[in-house]
Amino acid sequence: MTPVELSRTVLRAVRRAVDDGELDVDVPVRVRVGPPGPGGCGDYATGIALQLARPAGQPPYQVAEVLRARLTGADGIADVVLSGPGFLNISLHRTAPAELVAEVLRRGPRYGHLDLEGGEGEEGELRRVRLHCEHHPRALVVADAAARILRSQGALARVSCPAPPAPEWTAVLGVRVDSEGPAADEPAVQVRPVPAPGDPLPLGRDAGRWALLHPAAHDRPRIGDEHLVQRESTPLFRVRYAHARTRALARNAADLGFAAEPGPAEDANGIYPLLADHPRVLAAAAAHHAPDRLARHLVTVADAVLPFLPTVLPRGGEKPSAAHRARLALAEAAGTVLAGGLALLGIDAPDHL
Repeated sequence: MTPVELSRTVLRAVRRAVDDGELDVDVPVRVRVGPPGPGGCGDYATGIALQLARPAGQPPYQVAEVLRARLTGADGIADVVLSGPGFLNISLHRTAPAELVAEVLRRGPRYGHLDLEGGEGEEGELRRVRLHCEHHPRALVVADAAARILRSQGALARVSCPAPPAPEWTAVLGVRVDSEGPAADEPAVQVRPVPAPGDPLPLGRDAGRWALLHPAAHDRPRIGDEHLVQRESTPLFRVRYAHARTRALARNAADLGFAAEPGPAEDANGIYPLLADHPRVLAAAAAHHAPDRLARHLVTVADAVLPFLPTVLPRGGEKPSAAHRARLALAEAAGTVLAGGLALLGIDAPDHL
């Protein structure tokens, strides 16, 4: 179950509670779900009960109990636990491997994105987030990537900065801002990562952005030629190489006359849980304005995928089988997650390396 599917499930629970007379409220347009906060548990959490408590004339915990009764046992939901004043913490049943891979391939690079009902044009209903960053390359790159990830989760994200970015920062690193000048009176998220100790521009766009985004905001990034080294000891190279290998396998399989077909793949090296966790990683990276979480997740996916790839194609005189088609589908799904994640970081994912 994806975050948008879970959101719709919770919304249906609200509608049923209203129809049954247990809640006297206007049904909201949508319900927001995200990673559990402090004291929470499970896969996702929602504060919809707190939102509905005042119009319902009931305590938030009582509203949460009403919704919990309708969510427990719903398709895809394993457990619902209440925490704090009335947060619903939801644990999901694990998706079957074939269904998971089919979902990734169907959604493509937008797997894990929160596609809102009603379309993106209804900006009045979108959660608005303004990121105000310091005036140095790392802050601008972090704010730019955080805004991209927030938009993938249904937010209307804007970036502001005290002064215009230097033209070379825009040309090389691809950063842009929506407004310039002192922080406005409206609430804003302050983006203040530790500045880079050197100039990232000689690294170019992809390596430069990766060098600034991969470390956590409180860590000092390393700005050196090691990010340009084309070998598997370099995290960015591993991520891009794993993606390029999955694309090469698809081309080679086509030459052999077979295509991907989702199914259970043996020796999957823990790839399935990582793909299943991708939507939650995006939600957490958006909630904490931390693109480094996505960058490290992509490295973990690549490290799981690379040892698996030699098993995908038939060897010698072996004929393509259902197992080969399932492995190819899993490889393509992993490559899709890597490409989509790099795109959110503003980094290219070439099909050939």
